[in-house]
Amino acid sequence: MSRLAATAILIAAAAGLSACEKELEAPLDTGVCYASSQGPNGEVKFNVVARNVPNIENCAAQLEGVRLRFLRMGGQNHEISGAYQGNFLFLRSEGIFRAQHWEGNQYLMLVRSGDGRLVIPGAVGSE
Repeated sequence: MSRLAATAILIAAAAGLSACEKELEAPLDTGVCYASSQGPNGEVKFNVVARNVPNIENCAAQLEGVRLRFLRMGGQNHEISGAYQGNFLFLRSEGIFRAQHWEGNQYLMLVRSGDGRLVIPGAVGSE
């Protein structure tokens, strides 16, 4: 077997293994807001933050409250993530982003105003 053929087989095998790897999915439970945490082995766990949450914006506010409480208790993690009805939420210093996939494209959902409040992008004009 030529070196080129062996390399092609190895690449195909690696691609096949990566295709078998299950993609992380956000919980689909209606009205349940989750915070996510990563265990020592890299496994992501979802913890219920609130139930009967009417929409993704309210879930984002719940997660922001969790983030601020942890920081007030001396936590050092300024960025957290969570999920709501099949969507992932990522809280960062610039604002809150949402994504359909854990490793997918993230879209800005809420930005931080000058005083730290979360607002819809474009809602606060520059003067």
